[in-house]
Amino acid sequence: MTEPLGEDLTRLAALHGVAVSFRPSPDRTVTASAAAVTRALAALGVDAGTPEATRAALAARERELAGRLLPPTVVRWSGGDGPDALADLPEGTRLLIETEQGETRASLAQLPPGVHTVTATAPDGRTARAHLVVAPPRLPTPAGRSYGLLVQLYSLLSGRSWGMGDLGDLAELAGWAGRALGAGFVQVNPLHAAVPGAPTDPSPYRPSSRRFPDPVHLRIEDVPEFAYVTDPERLRELRERAARLRETVLGKGALIDRDAVWELKREALELIAAVPLGPGRRAAYCDFLAREGQSLEDHATWCALAEVHGSDWHRWPQGLRDPRSADTARARLELMDRVDLHSRLAWLTDTQLTAAQRTAREAGMPLGIVHDLAVGVHPGGADAWAQQDHLAAGMSVGAPPDAFNARGQDWGLPPWRPDRLAESGYAPYRRLLRALFRYAGALRIDHVMGLFRLWWVPQGEPPTEGTYVRYDAEAMLALLVLEASRAGAVVIGEDLGTVEPGVREALRERGVLGTSVLWFERDWDGDGRPLAPDAWRADCLATATTHDLPSTAARLTGEHVELRDRLELLNRPVEEERAEAAADTGEWLDLLSRLDLLQGTGGGADTSSEEAEIQAVHRFLLRTPARMIGVWLPDAVGDRRPQNLPGTWDQYPNWRLPIADAEGRPVTLEELAASPRLHALMEVLREEG
Repeated sequence: MTEPLGEDLTRLAALHGVAVSFRPSPDRTVTASAAAVTRALAALGVDAGTPEATRAALAARERELAGRLLPPTVVRWSGGDGPDALADLPEGTRLLIETEQGETRASLAQLPPGVHTVTATAPDGRTARAHLVVAPPRLPTPAGRSYGLLVQLYSLLSGRSWGMGDLGDLAELAGWAGRALGAGFVQVNPLHAAVPGAPTDPSPYRPSSRRFPDPVHLRIEDVPEFAYVTDPERLRELRERAARLRETVLGKGALIDRDAVWELKREALELIAAVPLGPGRRAAYCDFLAREGQSLEDHATWCALAEVHGSDWHRWPQGLRDPRSADTARARLELMDRVDLHSRLAWLTDTQLTAAQRTAREAGMPLGIVHDLAVGVHPGGADAWAQQDHLAAGMSVGAPPDAFNARGQDWGLPPWRPDRLAESGYAPYRRLLRALFRYAGALRIDHVMGLFRLWWVPQGEPPTEGTYVRYDAEAMLALLVLEASRAGAVVIGEDLGTVEPGVREALRERGVLGTSVLWFERDWDGDGRPLAPDAWRADCLATATTHDLPSTAARLTGEHVELRDRLELLNRPVEEERAEAAADTGEWLDLLSRLDLLQGTGGGADTSSEEAEIQAVHRFLLRTPARMIGVWLPDAVGDRRPQNLPGTWDQYPNWRLPIADAEGRPVTLEELAASPRLHALMEVLREEG
């Protein structure tokens, strides 16, 4: 039985944005445990361990709020009324605004977009300074509809890959898809820097750093200094080994081995880094160093220290656990060659990412590359080390129990502290967005609900013992809209699953698109049957599946049930699962038939029923008003296997499978480009879109 929360603890929690209950469904309220609330408050620096401490903390918080002129960060939407926090200041309060552009103003009128500083001086002499975010009211709506490809980059191997897909492959895919298929975008998995070490966690959603990309994605031959390496024989040997590694994946059925790929690329990149940069390249590198500043220095320092002390900074010598300590400064000097190497690798990767986006736009894509922002970072990685003061120690992000997972989820990602973010004017969040938008035509935000609240799980406790902690969604959204507008980019929020009431409406108001997956789009408030296409929302990216779900071929044939049965992941008899899956698929096929979408498939008379059904699914998506239509690239060749099977660790090769055809044979980028099945599917979108 859950221990009841006292009135003081309940009031204290509310004042710090810690939830004492939540509603998993409209007719059910779940109360958080006192222990979960107490530990969440402790992670925010608030002692509520005893009744006396709770009363003292409550009194202190109430005094602080009563005497505060301004919160740390306030938001103003351009063209709207002034922030309530400024409107509520005592009459006669003087304002002084220092704009981001260096101007000084005494009023809010005609302020340019940006993150400014406002100083308020009350008649009684009290003063307060706050960050003032001025943002456009919403993101512009994408011009016209577009369709594009969704792909996990590592899974897309060409005849030039070093054992996994790379940024050269991405540029080739984008250039071909834009020109030959009329595609408007290519969406990829997060390309964030992974935590090094063997074996590397292959999940792209638990990175070392979201701020910097991973150099494992580099196309080695595209680095200009590659041509001038002084030991070309060694490079030739590395390329031969890379070719053998590629062949084991494409020709011998081996899994993608990220660690083996990185071992080869790291050695090649060290040879390349020994080549002096020309004057123009040196100037560009220096500009990158100056632009990235402390963030890059921290990242490169962590990478260099990890080579010596291991990839979990919690186990480093005590003096090195603090990025600002004297010991860390000395170590940075001693390891300066390695720090410079990792800085240069970040620059090279940034450069190739920018080139891929340029290639996409030159191929006629209105959006180009859609990048993916993971919800958090690995607790032992570079960002967690460098941003300790902004992260909640002893906490992990997850999800409460729901209809799909009775135990809840713990994703092992330390959450940002909302109080520290606000105090800094959301500086790390702004830097993160700015970096990604530099080479993204659009940004997909994983678990976009995290802009509003996150489920905090105390370390060592099951996910059921967590509670929600609220963020200033207005500030988070304002900065997202500001940075995306500056970049001219679109934003897509992954809003699948349980979504708090009002969240989708708030996102739509600001121009953030949602995510709609066909199999989940049912009339949940009515008869539960598949939602007719004209009842879908327009402001979304509509797809048939995602990286975490069965491929469309597997769902149509029921193979996703057989896979989970083989891995002993079912909670019910397999016959029940088969029957339910068949009924679900049957309802959708019935709707497709009634809409006459199963007729006249692009594959002609020889088209298999499964291929015809996949084409019909995408015809259906085109019937919806969705602004973006995404085609899961493995669907285009009939791949049966999911890239990730949630709930598994070593039972299934998550994040290590190359794209394959219906028989499980790996398919290269060159074969994809020549695939009649792919062209038939894309012709459906091209003709009917």
